[in-house]
Amino acid sequence: MSIIGESGESERRRILKARAVVLAQELLENADEREQLEIVEFLLAGERYAIESAYIGEVYPLKDLTPLPCAPLFVLGVINMRGKILSIIDLRIFFEITNKGLSDLSRVIVLNDGAMEFGILADAIIDARWISRATLLPSLPTLTEIRAEYLMGVTPERLVVLDGGKILSDRNLVVHDEV
Repeated sequence: MSIIGESGESERRRILKARAVVLAQELLENADEREQLEIVEFLLAGERYAIESAYIGEVYPLKDLTPLPCAPLFVLGVINMRGKILSIIDLRIFFEITNKGLSDLSRVIVLNDGAMEFGILADAIIDARWISRATLLPSLPTLTEIRAEYLMGVTPERLVVLDGGKILSDRNLVVHDEV
């Protein structure tokens, strides 16, 4: 049994306190990371939208679109993406946004959650960046009901952040043709 002197005890407390400060700082940093949201910002009919990058597999140029007969209007068709057939959804039609047509800059944002995969049309990709989840505001009154259902929030700069998980899990976007 050893006896720790007063100076040894104070040194031990100092070390433990320093460790506690470091651990507390790590917890704060990790909490800040959970509050950050990595998004991909894109244009859709002249409006700025974003989706969390965790749901985005890649961005692919829109080319060789094959229309699908008898499909809902919001299903533009399919593309062959390196040997994989991918359905393309036009959120402008699905969200009832004024459609300005396709442009040469049209891109496909491939959404994927492991169970479902399809592409959504974007007029242009603006940026990939981080935003604070705490800055997201509830829906704007100008957004239609269907958009509000898929809304994660709106930033103070009026960037509409869509919930990729809700879009991918929505059965309204799955086309079932039973004969």
